[in-house]
Amino acid sequence: MTDIGFYHLSRTPLEQALPQLMQKVLDSGARAVIRTESGERAEFLSNLLWTADQGSFLAHGTARDGDAEEQPLWITPDEENPNSAGILVLVDGAEASDLAGFERCLDLFDGRNAASLSAARRRWAQCRDAGHSLTYWQQTPRGGWEKKAG
Repeated sequence: MTDIGFYHLSRTPLEQALPQLMQKVLDSGARAVIRTESGERAEFLSNLLWTADQGSFLAHGTARDGDAEEQPLWITPDEENPNSAGILVLVDGAEASDLAGFERCLDLFDGRNAASLSAARRRWAQCRDAGHSLTYWQQTPRGGWEKKAG
């Protein structure tokens, strides 16, 4: 079973939280696949990771860049793991039927959007019913993360 963390964005948008979380992934020596809903969104997130912090470098790539096996972070709309990542990051409501291929999954959702929140609750129930280990993280007032359940 996969360890799945649900990350409730309540203080900052995904565009601010994702680079910080991906820096932690890279600092740990892990690799991640970031799954979004479209190729256009994958390219947007790629540009975001290039410009998020002038003082750091988040090595990553998309299908346009190629050489997936060399990228510690791979951004895609597809169910794939071409960089042999241990972590799957779901954003923009993306879902996964291939969780068994990952040790850990981070499901980031916008808690300020009713549809996003409802969809996250549905995914939580599905993952719980499938027997995955779940944790729930909520943003603190300063933008950090506090474990609330699991």
